[in-house]
Amino acid sequence: MNSKPAQLTLSQWQERYAQLKAAGLQEPAYGGPILRHADQGDKRLGCLKFDNSPAALHLWNFLLTEEDRLRQHRTDGKHIVGTMKDLGTVPILVNSFDNMVAFYPDGAWWTPCLKQMHEGLFEIAAQQGLDESFCPVRAMVGAFVNGQHFPIPDALICSVGATCDDFSVAAQRVESLGHSIFWWEMPHRRTPSTTESSIALPCGFIAPQYQIDHLHRQFQQILQFLEHKAGQPLHPDDLRRTIRKVNHIRRMFRDIQQLCFTAPIAPMGSLELLIAEMLMIHFCSDMAQTEWILNVLLSEIRTRIDNAAGILPADAVRIFWVNPVADLYAMNLLEECGGRLCGTEFLFAHALEPIPDHDDPLTALAQMALSDPMAGSAFDRAELIACKIRQFGSEAVVISRISGASHCASEGKIISRWIQDHLGLPTIEIEVPTLSDSYRPSLQTRLEALIETVKTRRKS
Repeated sequence: MNSKPAQLTLSQWQERYAQLKAAGLQEPAYGGPILRHADQGDKRLGCLKFDNSPAALHLWNFLLTEEDRLRQHRTDGKHIVGTMKDLGTVPILVNSFDNMVAFYPDGAWWTPCLKQMHEGLFEIAAQQGLDESFCPVRAMVGAFVNGQHFPIPDALICSVGATCDDFSVAAQRVESLGHSIFWWEMPHRRTPSTTESSIALPCGFIAPQYQIDHLHRQFQQILQFLEHKAGQPLHPDDLRRTIRKVNHIRRMFRDIQQLCFTAPIAPMGSLELLIAEMLMIHFCSDMAQTEWILNVLLSEIRTRIDNAAGILPADAVRIFWVNPVADLYAMNLLEECGGRLCGTEFLFAHALEPIPDHDDPLTALAQMALSDPMAGSAFDRAELIACKIRQFGSEAVVISRISGASHCASEGKIISRWIQDHLGLPTIEIEVPTLSDSYRPSLQTRLEALIETVKTRRKS
C-alpha cells in the first residue's frame, strides 16, 4: 500500500499498520506493530516520530527484537559472543563460525533512553562504583548485574589501549563481577616517521606498518580463542566469504547514505538513518536480515527520489552530525528545528568502509581496526569529517557531546575549530543527556540559531 512520505507518532502508526495489514503487508517473523514494544517497556517510543514506510516498520522491529533473536540463537545451540568496544571488527571473525553469533553489550547504553529510566540500570551501575561522572555506557554494567536485557554471553572479547577510558573502566568492572574477558590491545594510531615503513588505511589514514603487524598478532590470538570456544577451526576461506558478505552490506549502506544525504529533498528521516547505521556494527545479530532490511530501505529511498518525494521541506538545512546521541529524540528535534541529516561520524567510520581484498584476511581486519577514528587523534577525526562534509555538501556541523564521556572533554573543541578554520562552516557543540526533555528549550534554541545562521549565509 503506497502512501505519501510522512512522519507518524506511535499512535498514528497503529492506524497505518492496520491499513498495511489490510492491504496484504508481508512481514518477517519479528514483525508486528511498533506499539507493542512500547507496551513491553520501551516507553521512549511514544515520544518519537517514525517514517511511515513499511521499510521503516521492518527496521524498527528488527532493532527492537534483538534480545529475542539472541535467545533463539542460544536455543539453537549457538555460542553468544559479546564483542566489546572495537565497534565493527571482531564480529566479522565471530560470525565466520557457523555456531557463533556476535553482539555488542555496549548497546545497553540506549536502554535507559528507551525505557525512560524505569529499568534502573544507572542506579545499579552507581552501586558498582560507576556514577553519573561516567558516560551512559555504564548502563552495560547494570545489565550484566540484573541479567534482564540480554542473555549473558558465553564469551566476552574487549579491546583496550587506544579506546574510551569510560568503557575500559566499565568493562573491567564487568570482569570483576565474574565475567571473564579476553582482552586485546588496540595501539594508538600515529603518523609514521620518515624512516618507518607505512601503510594507507581504508579510511584514508596513514599508519606505521608495525602497528598492522601488531594487530595481526592480536587477531590471530582472538581467532585461536574463538576456535577453542567453537570447538572447531576456522578455514581462511570461511573468513573471506564473511568479508565478502560484509562488504556487500557496507556498499548497500553507503548507497543509502549517498542517496539520502545528497537528494534535493530528504527521502528518509534522520532517526531511521541513525538506526540503520547502528546495524552496521554487528548486524543486530543477524547478517542475512540486515541485508534484507537494507535492501527494503534502499528500494523505498530510490522510489521516493525518483518521485521527487520526501518527508521534509526542500529548504531544510543540511547538517553534519558528530557523535551518536544518547537520546534518540534529538534526531526528531533536529528536523523540527528545520534541519536534515546530511552526514554523520558516529565513532565507527571504519565499520562502513569496504574491507580490503587481501590475501591474508587477518591483515585486512587489522587494517580496518586501525582505521577506527577513535584510535587516533582528534585532528584525524576532524580531517575525516571534513572529507565527508565535502562529499555530502553539508552546510553546518553539530557536535553532540556525550554526558560524562572522557573523549568528549576536548575533542569537540578541536574538531569544531578545525572545521571552522578549514571549511568556514558554522558549528555548535551541544550535550544531549539520556533523556533530554528538560533540556529541550535550550537544545531547540541552539539548533534553531544554527539553522537560521545557515539560511542567512545562503542569502549572502
